[in-house]
Amino acid sequence: MKSDNFTLSVNGREYHKPAQPVVVVCVDGCEPDYITQAIQAGVAPFMKKLLAQGTSLLGDCVVPSFTNPNNLSIVTGAPPSVHGICGNFFLDTAAGKEVMMNDPAYLRAGTILAAFSRAGASVAVVTAKDKLRTLLGHEMHGICFSAEKADLATEANGGIDKVLELVGKPVPSVYSADLSEFVFAAGVRLMETRRPDLMYLSTTDYVQHKCAPGTEGANAFYAMMDGYLAQLDALGAVIAITADHGMSPKTDALGRPQVVFLQEVLDALDGGTANRVILPITDPYVVHHGALGSFATVYLAPGVDVAETAATLQRVVGIEQVLTRAQAAEKFELPPDRIGDLIVVSDHLTVLGTRAKEHDLTGLTVPLRSHGGVSEQKVPLLFNRKLQQLDATRRLRNFDIFDLALNHTVRVAAPVSA
Repeated sequence: MKSDNFTLSVNGREYHKPAQPVVVVCVDGCEPDYITQAIQAGVAPFMKKLLAQGTSLLGDCVVPSFTNPNNLSIVTGAPPSVHGICGNFFLDTAAGKEVMMNDPAYLRAGTILAAFSRAGASVAVVTAKDKLRTLLGHEMHGICFSAEKADLATEANGGIDKVLELVGKPVPSVYSADLSEFVFAAGVRLMETRRPDLMYLSTTDYVQHKCAPGTEGANAFYAMMDGYLAQLDALGAVIAITADHGMSPKTDALGRPQVVFLQEVLDALDGGTANRVILPITDPYVVHHGALGSFATVYLAPGVDVAETAATLQRVVGIEQVLTRAQAAEKFELPPDRIGDLIVVSDHLTVLGTRAKEHDLTGLTVPLRSHGGVSEQKVPLLFNRKLQQLDATRRLRNFDIFDLALNHTVRVAAPVSA
Protein backbone atom coordinates (compact mmCIF):
# COMPACT_ATOMS: atom_id res chain seq x y z
CA MET A 1 0.00 0.00 0.00
CA LYS A 2 1.10 3.59 -0.60
CA SER A 3 0.90 4.91 2.98
CA ASP A 4 0.85 3.55 6.51
CA ASN A 5 -2.11 5.83 7.26
CA PHE A 6 -4.04 4.99 4.13
CA THR A 7 -7.83 5.28 4.03
CA LEU A 8 -10.05 4.69 1.04
CA SER A 9 -13.59 5.83 0.27
CA VAL A 10 -15.87 3.32 -1.45
CA ASN A 11 -19.60 3.92 -1.97
CA GLY A 12 -19.71 6.53 0.77
CA ARG A 13 -17.73 4.57 3.37
CA GLU A 14 -14.16 4.98 4.58
CA TYR A 15 -11.92 1.93 4.92
CA HIS A 16 -8.51 1.80 6.60
CA LYS A 17 -5.46 0.12 5.15
CA PRO A 18 -5.10 -3.45 6.47
CA ALA A 19 -2.51 -3.59 9.26
CA GLN A 20 -2.32 -7.36 8.74
CA PRO A 21 -3.66 -9.57 5.94
CA VAL A 22 -7.47 -9.57 6.08
CA VAL A 23 -9.54 -12.56 4.92
CA VAL A 24 -13.28 -12.06 4.54
CA VAL A 25 -15.21 -15.33 4.17
CA CYS A 26 -18.76 -15.62 2.86
CA VAL A 27 -20.07 -19.05 3.87
CA ASP A 28 -22.97 -19.61 1.50
CA GLY A 29 -26.21 -20.59 3.26
CA CYS A 30 -24.74 -20.40 6.75
CA GLU A 31 -27.72 -20.36 9.08
CA PRO A 32 -26.05 -19.42 12.43
CA ASP A 33 -27.17 -22.70 14.02
CA TYR A 34 -24.76 -24.63 11.78
CA ILE A 35 -21.86 -23.13 13.69
CA THR A 36 -23.55 -23.59 17.07
CA GLN A 37 -24.25 -27.26 16.39
CA ALA A 38 -20.74 -27.95 15.07
CA ILE A 39 -19.19 -26.39 18.17
CA GLN A 40 -21.50 -28.32 20.47
CA ALA A 41 -20.61 -31.54 18.63
CA GLY A 42 -16.94 -30.85 19.30
CA VAL A 43 -15.93 -30.78 15.63
CA ALA A 44 -15.08 -27.07 15.39
CA PRO A 45 -12.40 -26.34 18.04
CA PHE A 46 -11.08 -23.22 16.28
CA MET A 47 -14.50 -21.60 16.10
CA LYS A 48 -15.04 -22.47 19.76
CA LYS A 49 -11.84 -20.54 20.59
CA LEU A 50 -12.96 -17.78 18.27
CA LEU A 51 -16.17 -17.29 20.27
CA ALA A 52 -14.14 -16.94 23.46
CA GLN A 53 -11.24 -14.84 22.17
CA GLY A 54 -12.69 -13.07 19.14
CA THR A 55 -16.11 -11.59 18.42
CA SER A 56 -19.43 -13.27 17.61
CA LEU A 57 -22.38 -11.21 16.41
CA LEU A 58 -25.50 -11.63 14.29
CA GLY A 59 -26.47 -9.48 11.36
CA ASP A 60 -29.06 -9.24 8.60
CA CYS A 61 -28.41 -10.13 5.00
CA VAL A 62 -30.01 -8.48 2.00
CA VAL A 63 -33.51 -9.54 0.93
CA PRO A 64 -33.90 -11.31 -1.44
CA SER A 65 -31.67 -13.64 0.54
CA PHE A 66 -29.94 -15.05 -2.54
CA THR A 67 -26.29 -15.47 -3.56
CA ASN A 68 -25.65 -12.72 -6.12
CA PRO A 69 -27.27 -9.74 -4.39
CA ASN A 70 -25.63 -10.57 -1.08
CA ASN A 71 -22.14 -11.29 -2.37
CA LEU A 72 -22.22 -8.01 -4.25
CA SER A 73 -23.54 -6.19 -1.21
CA ILE A 74 -20.68 -7.61 0.83
CA VAL A 75 -17.95 -6.56 -1.61
CA THR A 76 -19.45 -3.12 -2.27
CA GLY A 77 -20.42 -2.42 1.35
CA ALA A 78 -23.82 -1.32 0.09
CA PRO A 79 -27.37 -2.62 -0.58
CA PRO A 80 -28.76 -3.53 -4.02
CA SER A 81 -30.26 -0.06 -4.41
CA VAL A 82 -26.66 1.12 -4.81
CA HIS A 83 -24.96 -1.72 -6.70
CA GLY A 84 -27.96 -2.83 -8.77
CA ILE A 85 -27.71 -6.63 -8.39
CA CYS A 86 -31.11 -7.64 -6.99
CA GLY A 87 -31.18 -11.37 -7.76
CA ASN A 88 -29.40 -14.21 -9.48
CA PHE A 89 -31.87 -13.81 -12.34
CA PHE A 90 -34.15 -10.98 -13.46
CA LEU A 91 -36.30 -9.64 -16.28
CA ASP A 92 -34.28 -7.20 -18.35
CA THR A 93 -37.18 -5.06 -19.53
CA ALA A 94 -34.96 -3.10 -21.92
CA ALA A 95 -33.89 -6.30 -23.67
CA GLY A 96 -37.28 -7.95 -23.19
CA LYS A 97 -35.87 -11.20 -21.82
CA GLU A 98 -35.05 -13.04 -18.62
CA VAL A 99 -31.32 -13.10 -17.94
CA MET A 100 -28.70 -14.07 -15.37
CA MET A 101 -27.32 -11.14 -13.39
CA ASN A 102 -23.71 -12.27 -13.72
CA ASP A 103 -22.58 -9.70 -16.27
CA PRO A 104 -20.61 -6.75 -14.81
CA ALA A 105 -22.64 -4.51 -17.12
CA TYR A 106 -25.45 -4.80 -14.55
CA LEU A 107 -23.19 -3.59 -11.72
CA ARG A 108 -23.81 0.05 -10.77
CA ALA A 109 -21.13 0.53 -8.12
CA GLY A 110 -17.48 -0.27 -7.69
CA THR A 111 -16.23 -2.88 -5.25
CA ILE A 112 -14.01 -2.53 -2.20
CA LEU A 113 -11.75 -5.16 -3.77
CA ALA A 114 -11.23 -3.17 -6.97
CA ALA A 115 -10.67 0.08 -5.08
CA PHE A 116 -7.99 -1.41 -2.84
CA SER A 117 -6.27 -3.06 -5.77
CA ARG A 118 -6.13 0.26 -7.63
CA ALA A 119 -4.65 1.84 -4.51
CA GLY A 120 -1.78 -0.64 -4.55
CA ALA A 121 -3.02 -3.39 -2.25
CA SER A 122 -2.52 -7.02 -3.24
CA VAL A 123 -6.00 -8.52 -3.53
CA ALA A 124 -7.17 -12.12 -4.10
CA VAL A 125 -10.64 -13.56 -4.69
CA VAL A 126 -11.59 -17.23 -4.76
CA THR A 127 -15.23 -18.10 -5.38
CA ALA A 128 -16.80 -21.54 -5.57
CA LYS A 129 -19.08 -21.00 -8.56
CA ASP A 130 -17.88 -19.34 -11.71
CA LYS A 131 -21.11 -17.33 -12.01
CA LEU A 132 -19.75 -14.84 -9.45
CA ARG A 133 -16.19 -14.54 -10.71
CA THR A 134 -16.65 -11.75 -13.24
CA LEU A 135 -18.80 -9.69 -10.87
CA LEU A 136 -16.46 -10.04 -7.89
CA GLY A 137 -13.38 -9.40 -10.00
CA HIS A 138 -14.79 -6.47 -11.98
CA GLU A 139 -12.10 -3.81 -12.49
CA MET A 140 -9.92 -5.52 -9.87
CA HIS A 141 -6.18 -5.96 -10.36
CA GLY A 142 -5.04 -9.16 -8.68
CA ILE A 143 -5.94 -12.82 -8.36
CA CYS A 144 -9.51 -13.89 -9.11
CA PHE A 145 -10.66 -17.41 -10.02
CA SER A 146 -13.38 -19.93 -9.28
CA ALA A 147 -13.04 -23.44 -7.87
CA GLU A 148 -15.48 -24.61 -10.52
CA LYS A 149 -13.12 -23.62 -13.34
CA ALA A 150 -9.80 -23.43 -11.52
CA ASP A 151 -8.09 -25.32 -14.33
CA LEU A 152 -8.91 -22.48 -16.74
CA ALA A 153 -7.35 -19.71 -14.63
CA THR A 154 -4.34 -18.03 -16.21
CA GLU A 155 -2.19 -15.03 -15.47
CA ALA A 156 -4.08 -13.18 -18.19
CA ASN A 157 -7.66 -13.92 -17.07
CA GLY A 158 -7.23 -14.58 -13.35
CA GLY A 159 -3.92 -13.16 -12.24
CA ILE A 160 -2.47 -16.62 -11.58
CA ASP A 161 -1.31 -19.73 -13.41
CA LYS A 162 -1.28 -23.40 -12.38
CA VAL A 163 -3.95 -23.18 -9.68
CA LEU A 164 -4.43 -26.95 -9.46
CA GLU A 165 -0.70 -27.40 -8.89
CA LEU A 166 -0.72 -24.71 -6.22
CA VAL A 167 -3.72 -26.12 -4.35
CA GLY A 168 -2.83 -29.77 -4.86
CA LYS A 169 -6.40 -30.78 -5.63
CA PRO A 170 -8.29 -31.66 -8.83
CA VAL A 171 -11.19 -29.58 -10.15
CA PRO A 172 -14.12 -30.49 -7.87
CA SER A 173 -17.69 -31.32 -8.84
CA VAL A 174 -19.97 -28.27 -8.68
CA TYR A 175 -22.46 -30.40 -6.71
CA SER A 176 -20.20 -31.32 -3.81
CA ALA A 177 -18.71 -30.13 -0.55
CA ASP A 178 -15.36 -30.40 -2.33
CA LEU A 179 -16.14 -27.22 -4.27
CA SER A 180 -16.13 -25.19 -1.05
CA GLU A 181 -13.14 -27.07 0.35
CA PHE A 182 -11.17 -26.10 -2.75
CA VAL A 183 -11.93 -22.44 -1.95
CA PHE A 184 -10.54 -22.78 1.58
CA ALA A 185 -7.52 -24.82 0.48
CA ALA A 186 -6.73 -22.22 -2.18
CA GLY A 187 -7.08 -19.43 0.37
CA VAL A 188 -4.57 -21.08 2.69
CA ARG A 189 -2.09 -21.70 -0.14
CA LEU A 190 -2.41 -18.10 -1.35
CA MET A 191 -1.77 -16.85 2.17
CA GLU A 192 1.26 -19.10 2.45
CA THR A 193 2.73 -18.18 -0.94
CA ARG A 194 1.39 -14.70 -1.90
CA ARG A 195 0.18 -13.22 1.40
CA PRO A 196 -2.37 -10.81 -0.08
CA ASP A 197 -3.35 -7.70 1.86
CA LEU A 198 -7.01 -8.46 1.26
CA MET A 199 -8.64 -11.78 0.34
CA TYR A 200 -12.28 -12.69 -0.27
CA LEU A 201 -13.40 -16.33 -0.15
CA SER A 202 -16.95 -17.27 -1.19
CA THR A 203 -18.29 -20.83 -0.91
CA THR A 204 -21.34 -22.70 -2.22
CA ASP A 205 -24.42 -23.80 -0.26
CA TYR A 206 -24.66 -27.31 -1.71
CA VAL A 207 -24.23 -28.88 1.76
CA GLN A 208 -26.63 -26.46 3.46
CA HIS A 209 -29.35 -27.23 0.92
CA LYS A 210 -29.02 -30.93 1.71
CA CYS A 211 -28.10 -31.06 5.39
CA ALA A 212 -29.76 -29.44 8.40
CA PRO A 213 -27.66 -28.01 11.25
CA GLY A 214 -26.21 -30.69 13.51
CA THR A 215 -26.51 -33.52 10.98
CA GLU A 216 -23.52 -35.63 10.09
CA GLY A 217 -23.05 -34.00 6.69
CA ALA A 218 -23.30 -30.47 8.07
CA ASN A 219 -20.91 -31.13 10.94
CA ALA A 220 -18.40 -32.71 8.57
CA PHE A 221 -18.51 -29.60 6.39
CA TYR A 222 -17.98 -27.22 9.32
CA ALA A 223 -15.20 -29.41 10.71
CA MET A 224 -13.45 -29.11 7.33
CA MET A 225 -13.95 -25.35 7.31
CA ASP A 226 -12.74 -25.06 10.90
CA GLY A 227 -9.42 -26.66 10.03
CA TYR A 228 -8.68 -24.25 7.19
CA LEU A 229 -9.74 -21.23 9.26
CA ALA A 230 -7.32 -22.31 11.97
CA GLN A 231 -4.54 -22.42 9.37
CA LEU A 232 -5.36 -18.89 8.16
CA ASP A 233 -5.39 -17.70 11.74
CA ALA A 234 -2.01 -19.30 12.42
CA LEU A 235 -0.64 -17.46 9.38
CA GLY A 236 -1.51 -14.17 11.07
CA ALA A 237 -4.60 -13.18 9.11
CA VAL A 238 -7.50 -11.17 10.46
CA ILE A 239 -10.48 -13.42 9.68
CA ALA A 240 -14.02 -12.11 9.24
CA ILE A 241 -16.80 -14.61 8.55
CA THR A 242 -20.35 -13.96 7.41
CA ALA A 243 -22.94 -15.50 5.07
CA ASP A 244 -24.93 -14.43 2.05
CA HIS A 245 -28.10 -15.89 3.58
CA GLY A 246 -29.43 -18.52 5.95
CA MET A 247 -31.31 -21.69 5.08
CA SER A 248 -34.66 -23.18 6.10
CA PRO A 249 -36.61 -26.41 5.63
CA LYS A 250 -39.35 -25.88 3.03
CA THR A 251 -41.53 -28.92 3.63
CA ASP A 252 -44.79 -30.07 5.13
CA ALA A 253 -45.12 -32.51 8.03
CA LEU A 254 -44.45 -35.46 5.70
CA GLY A 255 -41.26 -33.93 4.31
CA ARG A 256 -42.81 -33.02 0.95
CA PRO A 257 -41.87 -29.69 -0.71
CA GLN A 258 -44.32 -27.00 0.37
CA VAL A 259 -44.74 -24.83 -2.72
CA VAL A 260 -47.03 -22.03 -3.85
CA PHE A 261 -46.98 -22.11 -7.64
CA LEU A 262 -47.48 -18.42 -8.11
CA GLN A 263 -47.91 -18.39 -11.87
CA GLU A 264 -50.75 -20.89 -11.55
CA VAL A 265 -52.45 -18.63 -9.00
CA LEU A 266 -52.15 -15.65 -11.33
CA ASP A 267 -53.28 -17.68 -14.37
CA ALA A 268 -56.44 -18.57 -12.48
CA LEU A 269 -57.09 -14.88 -11.88
CA ASP A 270 -56.71 -13.66 -15.45
CA GLY A 271 -57.57 -16.83 -17.34
CA GLY A 272 -54.29 -16.78 -19.21
CA THR A 273 -50.61 -16.03 -18.89
CA ALA A 274 -50.42 -12.25 -19.30
CA ASN A 275 -49.08 -11.75 -15.76
CA ARG A 276 -45.49 -12.91 -15.42
CA VAL A 277 -43.63 -14.40 -12.44
CA ILE A 278 -39.83 -14.16 -12.22
CA LEU A 279 -37.91 -16.29 -9.70
CA PRO A 280 -34.65 -14.53 -8.82
CA ILE A 281 -33.17 -17.70 -7.26
CA THR A 282 -32.82 -19.20 -10.74
CA ASP A 283 -29.25 -19.93 -11.84
CA PRO A 284 -27.45 -22.74 -13.69
CA TYR A 285 -27.22 -24.84 -10.49
CA VAL A 286 -30.78 -25.91 -9.65
CA VAL A 287 -30.41 -29.61 -8.81
CA HIS A 288 -30.40 -29.00 -5.05
CA HIS A 289 -33.32 -26.55 -4.93
CA GLY A 290 -35.30 -26.97 -8.15
CA ALA A 291 -35.29 -23.16 -8.70
CA LEU A 292 -37.65 -22.85 -5.72
CA GLY A 293 -37.00 -20.00 -3.29
CA SER A 294 -38.99 -17.75 -0.97
CA PHE A 295 -38.93 -14.55 -3.04
CA ALA A 296 -40.57 -13.75 -6.37
CA THR A 297 -41.22 -10.68 -8.45
CA VAL A 298 -44.41 -10.28 -10.51
CA TYR A 299 -44.93 -8.22 -13.65
CA LEU A 300 -48.62 -7.51 -14.16
CA ALA A 301 -50.30 -7.12 -17.51
CA PRO A 302 -51.45 -3.61 -18.51
CA GLY A 303 -54.71 -2.68 -16.82
CA VAL A 304 -54.46 -5.23 -14.00
CA ASP A 305 -55.36 -3.71 -10.63
CA VAL A 306 -52.17 -3.82 -8.53
CA ALA A 307 -53.87 -3.40 -5.14
CA GLU A 308 -56.54 -6.00 -5.85
CA THR A 309 -53.99 -8.55 -7.10
CA ALA A 310 -51.77 -7.91 -4.07
CA ALA A 311 -54.70 -8.45 -1.71
CA THR A 312 -55.61 -11.72 -3.45
CA LEU A 313 -52.06 -13.05 -3.25
CA GLN A 314 -51.76 -12.02 0.39
CA ARG A 315 -54.63 -14.39 1.23
CA VAL A 316 -52.82 -17.42 -0.19
CA VAL A 317 -51.62 -19.77 2.56
CA GLY A 318 -47.82 -19.73 2.75
CA ILE A 319 -47.39 -16.18 1.47
CA GLU A 320 -46.01 -13.86 4.15
CA GLN A 321 -45.74 -10.50 2.38
CA VAL A 322 -46.93 -8.91 -0.85
CA LEU A 323 -45.44 -5.50 -1.56
CA THR A 324 -45.75 -3.03 -4.39
CA ARG A 325 -42.64 -2.02 -6.32
CA ALA A 326 -42.28 1.19 -4.31
CA GLN A 327 -42.84 -0.55 -0.98
CA ALA A 328 -40.33 -3.30 -1.75
CA ALA A 329 -37.71 -0.88 -3.06
CA GLU A 330 -37.92 1.11 0.16
CA LYS A 331 -38.20 -1.78 2.62
CA PHE A 332 -35.55 -4.04 1.09
CA GLU A 333 -33.33 -1.33 -0.50
CA LEU A 334 -33.81 -2.62 -4.03
CA PRO A 335 -33.44 -0.87 -7.41
CA PRO A 336 -37.06 -0.19 -8.46
CA ASP A 337 -36.32 -0.47 -12.17
CA ARG A 338 -35.18 -4.08 -11.77
CA ILE A 339 -38.12 -5.53 -9.88
CA GLY A 340 -41.72 -6.12 -10.91
CA ASP A 341 -45.01 -4.48 -10.02
CA LEU A 342 -45.29 -6.77 -6.99
CA ILE A 343 -42.82 -8.53 -4.72
CA VAL A 344 -43.99 -11.74 -3.06
CA VAL A 345 -42.24 -13.28 -0.05
CA SER A 346 -43.25 -16.67 1.34
CA ASP A 347 -43.03 -17.82 4.92
CA HIS A 348 -40.41 -19.85 6.77
CA LEU A 349 -41.64 -23.25 5.52
CA THR A 350 -42.79 -22.34 2.02
CA VAL A 351 -41.19 -21.68 -1.36
CA LEU A 352 -42.52 -20.02 -4.51
CA GLY A 353 -42.58 -21.51 -7.99
CA THR A 354 -44.07 -20.66 -11.37
CA ARG A 355 -46.03 -23.73 -12.55
CA ALA A 356 -45.55 -27.26 -11.21
CA LYS A 357 -44.64 -28.59 -14.66
CA GLU A 358 -41.80 -26.05 -14.96
CA HIS A 359 -39.87 -27.31 -11.93
CA ASP A 360 -37.83 -30.51 -12.06
CA LEU A 361 -37.58 -31.87 -8.51
CA THR A 362 -36.14 -35.25 -9.48
CA GLY A 363 -32.73 -34.11 -8.25
CA LEU A 364 -33.99 -33.69 -4.70
CA THR A 365 -32.72 -36.70 -2.82
CA VAL A 366 -33.50 -35.20 0.60
CA PRO A 367 -36.29 -32.93 1.91
CA LEU A 368 -36.16 -29.49 0.31
CA ARG A 369 -34.21 -26.75 2.04
CA SER A 370 -34.05 -23.29 0.49
CA HIS A 371 -33.93 -19.53 1.08
CA GLY A 372 -34.84 -16.15 -0.32
CA GLY A 373 -37.17 -14.64 2.25
CA VAL A 374 -36.98 -12.62 5.44
CA SER A 375 -36.87 -15.89 7.42
CA GLU A 376 -33.35 -16.54 6.08
CA GLN A 377 -32.06 -13.05 6.84
CA LYS A 378 -30.10 -13.69 10.04
CA VAL A 379 -26.43 -14.50 9.42
CA PRO A 380 -23.29 -14.77 11.55
CA LEU A 381 -20.62 -12.09 11.87
CA LEU A 382 -17.57 -13.79 13.37
CA PHE A 383 -14.07 -12.40 13.87
CA ASN A 384 -10.84 -13.78 15.25
CA ARG A 385 -10.25 -10.36 16.83
CA LYS A 386 -12.08 -8.22 19.34
CA LEU A 387 -13.97 -5.30 17.85
CA GLN A 388 -13.53 -1.76 19.13
CA GLN A 389 -15.52 1.48 18.87
CA LEU A 390 -18.66 -0.31 17.73
CA ASP A 391 -22.00 1.43 18.32
CA ALA A 392 -24.17 -0.99 20.33
CA THR A 393 -27.34 0.43 18.73
CA ARG A 394 -26.16 -0.07 15.15
CA ARG A 395 -28.12 -2.49 12.98
CA LEU A 396 -25.48 -4.86 11.63
CA ARG A 397 -25.63 -6.16 8.07
CA ASN A 398 -23.54 -8.77 6.29
CA PHE A 399 -22.29 -5.98 4.03
CA ASP A 400 -20.73 -4.30 7.09
CA ILE A 401 -18.15 -7.08 7.23
CA PHE A 402 -15.32 -5.19 5.47
CA ASP A 403 -15.99 -2.11 7.61
CA LEU A 404 -15.84 -4.19 10.79
CA ALA A 405 -12.73 -6.10 9.70
CA LEU A 406 -10.77 -3.09 8.45
CA ASN A 407 -11.98 -0.34 10.79
CA HIS A 408 -12.96 -2.01 14.07
CA THR A 409 -10.70 -5.03 14.74
CA VAL A 410 -7.99 -4.86 17.39
CA ARG A 411 -4.52 -5.82 16.16
CA VAL A 412 -3.01 -8.70 18.15
CA ALA A 413 0.30 -10.52 17.89
CA ALA A 414 -0.80 -14.03 18.84
CA PRO A 415 -3.34 -15.97 16.73
CA VAL A 416 -6.51 -17.43 18.26
CA SER A 417 -5.25 -20.92 17.41
CA ALA A 418 -2.08 -20.49 19.49
